[in-house]
Amino acid sequence: MKTTVSRRQFLRVSALAGGGMLIATHLDAFGIAGSLGEGAPAEETLNAFIRITPDGVVTIMAKNPEIGQGVKTMLPMLIAEELDVDWTDVRVEQASFDPDKYDGQFAGGSNATPQAWLPMRRVGAATRTMLVAAAAQEWDVPAADCETEAGVVRHRGSGRSAGYGELATRAAAMPAPDLDAVPLKDPAEFRIIGSRIPGVDNHAIVTGEPLFGIDFTLPGMQWAVFQKCPVFGGKVRDANLDHVRGLPGVTHAFVVEGGDSLNGLLDGVAVVGESWWATNRARRELEVTWDEGPTASQSSEGFAHQAAELFEGPAGFSVRSDGAADDALAGAAQVVEAEYDYPFLSHATLEPQNCTAHYRNGRLEIWAPTQTPQSGRGLVARTLGLEPEEITIHLQRIGGGFGRRLANDYMVEAARIAMEVEGPVKLLWTREDDMRHDFYRPAGFHRLSGGVDDQGRLVAWKNHFVSFGEDESFASSAGVSANEFPARFVPDFELGASLIPFGIPTGALRAPGSNGLAFVYQSFIDELAHAAGRDPVDFRLELLSREVEGQGLDPERMRGVLELAAEVSGWHTRRGQLPRGTGMGVAFHFSHRGYFAEVVQASVSPEGDLTVDRVWAAGDVGGQIINESNAEHQTQGAVLEGISQALGQEITIEDGRAAQGNFNVYPLLRHAQAAPVEVHFLRSDNPPTGLGEPPLPPAIPALTNAIFDATGHRVRSLPINKHDLSWS
Repeated sequence: MKTTVSRRQFLRVSALAGGGMLIATHLDAFGIAGSLGEGAPAEETLNAFIRITPDGVVTIMAKNPEIGQGVKTMLPMLIAEELDVDWTDVRVEQASFDPDKYDGQFAGGSNATPQAWLPMRRVGAATRTMLVAAAAQEWDVPAADCETEAGVVRHRGSGRSAGYGELATRAAAMPAPDLDAVPLKDPAEFRIIGSRIPGVDNHAIVTGEPLFGIDFTLPGMQWAVFQKCPVFGGKVRDANLDHVRGLPGVTHAFVVEGGDSLNGLLDGVAVVGESWWATNRARRELEVTWDEGPTASQSSEGFAHQAAELFEGPAGFSVRSDGAADDALAGAAQVVEAEYDYPFLSHATLEPQNCTAHYRNGRLEIWAPTQTPQSGRGLVARTLGLEPEEITIHLQRIGGGFGRRLANDYMVEAARIAMEVEGPVKLLWTREDDMRHDFYRPAGFHRLSGGVDDQGRLVAWKNHFVSFGEDESFASSAGVSANEFPARFVPDFELGASLIPFGIPTGALRAPGSNGLAFVYQSFIDELAHAAGRDPVDFRLELLSREVEGQGLDPERMRGVLELAAEVSGWHTRRGQLPRGTGMGVAFHFSHRGYFAEVVQASVSPEGDLTVDRVWAAGDVGGQIINESNAEHQTQGAVLEGISQALGQEITIEDGRAAQGNFNVYPLLRHAQAAPVEVHFLRSDNPPTGLGEPPLPPAIPALTNAIFDATGHRVRSLPINKHDLSWS
C-alpha cells in the first residue's frame, strides 16, 4: 500500500545565553511528526533563521547562495515584514551550507521567491505572535488587545509598550504557534514588501570589501592553477613536472587523474605555489602531452554540416504532433519556410571559477562560490572517497552565476589538489580557463514551415529541430518542451527532433533553452505576421485569444503583458512615425513561471551600424513585487544580457576545443551600447514568482524583429555581427 505524506514545518524556539531568543523551524521531511504524538521527531532539522538580542537587533540568516539576484536581501525582507520590525534594525548574515539546518540551499531556476514566499513569511509571523504573547503575559492583558509596529509591542488600552529586545527572553519560553495556521498580513499592510531596499552588501561591494570567493584568503594559503586538456575530456600522457617544480615560488606540481564525466574531475596537471602570480607564471612553462580523444574531430562547422544533412530527411523522433501539419500547410493561403540557428554560448561570469579548500585530519573544509552546495558536496565525496559529513562548505558571494555554478567542477578540482598540499590552497582559474572549460549553452538548428489562411490566421506549424544528444535523450539544456509556444495554439502542429552525438560540455545558461528557442519562435512568428499582412502585435494577440487546454503558457496573462508592452511603448502610434532605418520589434516568452513581453527600438545606419535605442519590458510575475528596485534591476540586467548575447557572442568549436578565450573575441555589452530599459509590472492575482530569468528570452527576438522593421533584413542566425545590415 502506497502512503503519501507531506513535508511540514514546526517552529522551534530557544533562549540565547545572555538574553534574547533564537527562532528556527523544524522540517519534518517525512510527515511523521503526527504519528509520534506530542513533541518533536527523534531526528530534527532546524532552520535557524532569526536571532533577537536584548538590544533590539534582529539578525536574519540568508540561507541561499547570493549570485547577484538579490536573494540575500529579498528573503530576509519576507521574514522582517511579517515580524513587523524596522528594517534599520535588521542585520543579515550569510549562512554556511548546512543541510541539517537549512532546506533547499541552492540558487537556480528562479525558484527562490516561489519557494520562500509563504514559509519565510510564516516564520516571521510566528515570531511576532510569540513576542505579542510575551508582552500580553507580562502586562496581564489579552494578546488580541496588543499590536506591533517597527519592533515594538503596544497595548492599545493602556498605552504600554515594549521593544522586541526587552521581550525576547520571555518570548523564548512561550508556546510556539502552528506555522500552517499563523495569520499573515494583508498585502495592504505591507511596509517592507513592495518597497525599494538597497542590497545588504551594496556598501561592501562598492568599497571593495572581500565578499566574493575570488577575494577570500586564509593565513598560510597557497595558490593553485589546474591545466586541463584543451580538447574536452582529453587525458594526460606526460608532463615536464621536474622542470616546473624547480621554478621560483612553486611548491608542488603533479598529475591529477580524473574520470570521464565532463561535469566532474577530469585529467589535468596541478601547479601550486606561494602566490598566484608565481604559480600562473610557472604554468606558462608547463608542457603537457595529451591524448585528445575522439572529441578532437568535432567542430561547429561539422555540426552545421550534419544539421543540414539531417534536414534532408525526416525528424529522428516526434516531440509533439497535433492534427495534420503537412495537410494544413498544403491548404494554406500563404506558406513561409525558414531555417534558423544559434551558437554555443559561454556564461562569461565576471568572476572566474575559484575555490579554496583545506584538508586536515581526514576532513575537508571548502569555501566556494557555488549555486548548488549540496550537489558539490556529493560530487567531492564520491570522487575523493569521503563521507559527506566529513566535508564542510562555506558559501561565498558569487560574482555572476547565470547557471555556470550549478556545476561544481572547480570545487572538486580544488578539493583534490588540497589533499596533496599541507595547509589551505586556493584554486583560481584564468579567464581563458573559464571560457574554454565552460558548460556552454547548446547550439541549435531549426527548419520551420508555417501556414496562414486567407484571413491571416496561423493554421499550421512544422519544426524540425536538430540539437545534441543520443537516441532520444537531449544533452543538458539542449531540449525543447512539447508545450513550447505556439504548441496548443495551432491546430495542426508538428515538432520533431534529430540529435547529434557530441563531446562538448553543455549546461543551463540564464533562462535555459528559452534563450535560444525564443529567438527562433518569436522571429518566425514575426515572419508569418508579415506574410499575412498583419501587425505583429495584433497577430500575436489573435493567437493568444484562442481557447486551449493543457499545461503551459496562460494566454490571458500573456495577453496582458503584451498589451501593456504595446501601450507603454506607443507601438500603434510611435512605430508609424519613425524615420527610415529605425524600427520597432516585439516578442514575448513564458519561462520559469514568468510572463514577459518586450518592445525594442533599434536604428541601423545605411552602412549597417546598429544602435539599440530603447527597450520597453512588461512582466507578470504575480501579485507582489517584493523589492521594487531589485525587480527593476533584475529585469534590466536580463534584457541587456540578452541583447549582449545577440549582438556578438559566439563560442565556436574547432578541433574539439573552444576557439574563444577572452573578451577581445567574446565581447560583452559595453556601457555605450546599453540602451535604457523601461520596466513595467502587471500585477495579477497569482503568487509571486522569480524574475532573474524570464525577462531575457524576449529581448533577443524583439531586437532582431526591430532590425527587420528598420531595414527589411531578416536575421535568422546569431550573433548579429555576422550579418551585413547595410541598406539603401
